[in-house]
Amino acid sequence: MSEPGHLFTRTLSDVVGREALTTRLSEEFVFADLGAEAVRSLLTFDDLNRLLATCSPEPPRLRLHRNGSPVPVERYTESATSSRTARRVVRPEALYRELRAGASLVLDGLDRMHPPVGEAADDLMRLVRERAQANLYLIWGESRGFDTHWDDHDTVIVQVEGTKHWQVHGPGSRPYPMKNDVDHAHTPPRDADGELHTVWEGVLRPGQVIHVPRGWWHTVTGTGEVSMHLTFGFTRATGVEWADALVRRLFGEEVFRRDLPRFAEPEVRRKHQGELVARLVELAEETDLDGFLAERDARFPRRTSFSLPWPVEERVPGAQARVEFVPILPPPLTWEGERVVVTVGGRRYRFPAVVAPVLEAVALHRELTVAALAEHAGVEADQAAQVVSVLARHHLVLVR
Repeated sequence: MSEPGHLFTRTLSDVVGREALTTRLSEEFVFADLGAEAVRSLLTFDDLNRLLATCSPEPPRLRLHRNGSPVPVERYTESATSSRTARRVVRPEALYRELRAGASLVLDGLDRMHPPVGEAADDLMRLVRERAQANLYLIWGESRGFDTHWDDHDTVIVQVEGTKHWQVHGPGSRPYPMKNDVDHAHTPPRDADGELHTVWEGVLRPGQVIHVPRGWWHTVTGTGEVSMHLTFGFTRATGVEWADALVRRLFGEEVFRRDLPRFAEPEVRRKHQGELVARLVELAEETDLDGFLAERDARFPRRTSFSLPWPVEERVPGAQARVEFVPILPPPLTWEGERVVVTVGGRRYRFPAVVAPVLEAVALHRELTVAALAEHAGVEADQAAQVVSVLARHHLVLVR
């Protein structure tokens, strides 16, 4: 059985090949059979029942679809009040009825509710260096929840229970379509006879994984039995994000803050436009992609987590206390004189030099005891424990 925290960077990469996997993501369809044991720890029906009962997700986070249309929420929820706030509560018997009738259950953001799925999502983020979210899809019978469609983000589908029939048709008439786009009228690819083109067709079974790039059309239907799969979605940075970062730099330029000379003579307006274009070209050449991506990584968010009581009491953990690194992406360490600097979630932290080897070791190994951390960092256990106490205070590590 695989550890969820290494599902993509280790298990999937071992099957596909890490270099081949990273070069094919967002560009090509990928299929891999990891085996049912590799995904068994991600999610079971017992896990799902417990999540539905304790987290009480409500629409639109939890929703039902049938034959391409949403099922009205009144069909499977009822009004309730919690802490004086009106909300919709899922009625079990109504949910069962709709699922028996062929509805598909969708539960968004499962990675924020269920730690094993969260660990797998974090692992995918370390692979693609983009934000990812995991959604659950559950259906019985031969029906379909959605019509033939494309997604505005890249997806990695992991089958965890039962089977699901997939037809992947490939990119349509508009390459690389986006969520906020100027054209949403594009169509799926078709063969010379007018039939939908098919890149891959098959039935997914537990442990099997496919990657469908953004904008690729696909048709998904039930096989007559139960199907439960997880969709891990992520969106790669595009030239639009790079241009947006460039636009943000324009606020620091006087010529761009100046009013446009609407009522001036034509030659004055032409001169002003020339100044704008010239400075824009200079800034565009200065805004290199490597720097943009590094800045994007520095703003990468941390997953919400807590480590009470350690950061409040500021106690020094013992040698066998477990330390877990909080940042999803390992941040680069830089130096300012005698102090080491690290940027996480858009915030800069400056620490004494003694913190550097401990920070490097915990970022590399992610989870280990204080004693093991001291050994990897090459420092005394007491010193490692003192550093861990400081890092916990700044929410860079958790102490268990």
